[in-house]
Amino acid sequence: MKCLRRAFEGQRLVYILAAVGHQVQQLAHGPLHTPEAKQLLPANYESVFMGYPRKEKRPLRKDSIPGIACFLPPAFAGSYFCTTNAYAHCPFIPSDMHTGATTDYEAVIGLEVHAQLLTATKAFCRCSTQYGAAPNTNVCPVCLGHPGALPVLNRQVVEYTLRMGIATGCTIRPRSRFARKNYFYPDLPKGYQISQYEDPICYNGSIEIELDDGTTKRIGITRIHMEEDAGKSIHDLDVDTLVDLNRCGVPLIEIVSEPDIRSPREAVLYLQAIRQIVMYLGICDGNMEEGSLRCDANVSVRPRGQTRFGTKTEVKNLNSFRNVERALAYEIERQIAVLRAGGSIQQETRMWDAAQGKTRPMRTKEFAHDYRYFPEPDLVPVEVQPEWIDRIRAELPELPLERKRRLQAQYGIPAYDAGILVAEREVAEYFEQTCALLEHPSPERYKLVSNWIMTEVLRVLGEQKISIATFPIEPARLAELVELQSSQTINSRIAKELFAEMLSNRATPKAIVAERGMAQVSDTAFIVELVERALDENPDTIEKYRNGKTQVLGFLVGQVMKYSHGKANPEIVRQLLLERLGTPAALPR
Repeated sequence: MKCLRRAFEGQRLVYILAAVGHQVQQLAHGPLHTPEAKQLLPANYESVFMGYPRKEKRPLRKDSIPGIACFLPPAFAGSYFCTTNAYAHCPFIPSDMHTGATTDYEAVIGLEVHAQLLTATKAFCRCSTQYGAAPNTNVCPVCLGHPGALPVLNRQVVEYTLRMGIATGCTIRPRSRFARKNYFYPDLPKGYQISQYEDPICYNGSIEIELDDGTTKRIGITRIHMEEDAGKSIHDLDVDTLVDLNRCGVPLIEIVSEPDIRSPREAVLYLQAIRQIVMYLGICDGNMEEGSLRCDANVSVRPRGQTRFGTKTEVKNLNSFRNVERALAYEIERQIAVLRAGGSIQQETRMWDAAQGKTRPMRTKEFAHDYRYFPEPDLVPVEVQPEWIDRIRAELPELPLERKRRLQAQYGIPAYDAGILVAEREVAEYFEQTCALLEHPSPERYKLVSNWIMTEVLRVLGEQKISIATFPIEPARLAELVELQSSQTINSRIAKELFAEMLSNRATPKAIVAERGMAQVSDTAFIVELVERALDENPDTIEKYRNGKTQVLGFLVGQVMKYSHGKANPEIVRQLLLERLGTPAALPR
């Protein structure tokens, strides 16, 4: 498809499109507040755009806006939406334009999230839960379901489940039971899975998520229950299917949401919130690549304004945030297309094919009676005393969203910075430890600490594939680096060189600066000589400046910094250059 002409309102670039079958037609070109354009837009646009004055007079380059793309299947015929991902969550654009939903349909989504618990042994036996062990080595008669073998519940499984339940505001059931979920599959040697059915240990909770526009939304949690994992079938080899039973009996919690999610983006934000919470609680490592956190989605669509739910499908094989968003967007579009064509949605389980970018039927959706649930006869009920709940509640850490809000208030950093820092508990603690060690704490220095962590520290962690616990620059040394930069003992260029040196040199930043002569030079007399040299050697640049091309000032600053080997104070350099050059209008022609 060809990109359409652009419509400007203020400084935002907006594409307004209509899809008719596979044909894309242009709707608007030019300012959106023109009478012609308004006739093509939904009624609720008029009040929004009329009050927003146009400021941008010249066209923006298409490649200056990242992520421009068009994907318009027939299901969106006659619908309005924005295809500029950079502004997909712009408050001037109705939410249904960037969620994958159309104006006449809305999505209803519920997620079932499985989190593998960080216990040393399995749920009902002493086998190790170590990931990556040789196939079929972490097994025993209990997890293989041999006759006469009896399961014994791992107390730590209950402890971790209670942590999650209390952290999400769930009601804790004083007495709950396990149940057998019966089904047959090659990687389930017992022929059943020990789970919970009628009386889950945690129920009626919620998680608050922050939307991209800064507002919040609460997603209800129906239940959180304990269960064991099945084995793993390996299909993608040039041999028959292989089965690894190491994962059989590994403890899981299943977190089942209410159908409160209305878009793929909300689903991703909810899943990210769950991942952060389980990692903060220390009950799951959140590694989606290794399967420690997995997600199945129940999705349906219904006419907008209708309260009755449509027929749902379950989508499996969602092992990344990106796949969750892509799969849900595709399935929503597929269901809308079926309904518009006069068809009906079949309740079924579908598999997400990431390579093809679509879902495909897997099996007819099972109902509860298909699993023939009945109480697990080999396990006694789980009884939770109030004292146990009170102890866990008192030991809970500060959760991600609470911490984000506190960091903004306490340190004065932007919401974006706080969101990046609290993504991992250890990184947030590193930030606060560094701030606490600053010699002259201030909002400006807090922001500088944040900048260093978000750019250089996280870059090194990603490149070296290490955690913050093994990062070689301790909070005390980063705090000292920030103080040196803030006091202008070193400039930003030298600070980056110093940071790189500190990765392998265990000395303090001050000692390294003194040893290598890295301190910034603020001696005006010394800098004046370098400024005069730069002006003498670049008469053509001075002429350009006189002709109004003031951006060449940056080149002259760079020359002086080059002469000083990066040690000159750039602010003094710039000031001295301006004093000698004056303004273009004041210089003789």
